[in-house]
Amino acid sequence: MAKASTKTPVKADKKTEQKKAAPKKATPSPDQIVKACEISLAALATLDIEHSLQSEINWCLGSYQNDGNPIGLFQMAERSLVVFKGEQVKKTKGITAKLVGDIEKALKSR
Repeated sequence: MAKASTKTPVKADKKTEQKKAAPKKATPSPDQIVKACEISLAALATLDIEHSLQSEINWCLGSYQNDGNPIGLFQMAERSLVVFKGEQVKKTKGITAKLVGDIEKALKSR
């Protein structure tokens, strides 16, 4: 009978064993859209405009707390963005470029 070869397995280079981790993309957190809606609600209340939109944002915030589905928040943020851009054209005090930018940033996280 022939002897079985007793070769030791060749170890792979440690460099090839370690796979480079793919860079993680920033996953959007729902907190960003919630914060944008809360800021929108506060700004609308301060300006005392769009009372129906204020109540709808308030309802969507409560709904999000119950079911965790942010689709309504995105819709309300879009509507408030239109209102704020219109007010910004009128040079309404309190509507800053930062406010509009924050809402747009939250909408892009969708």
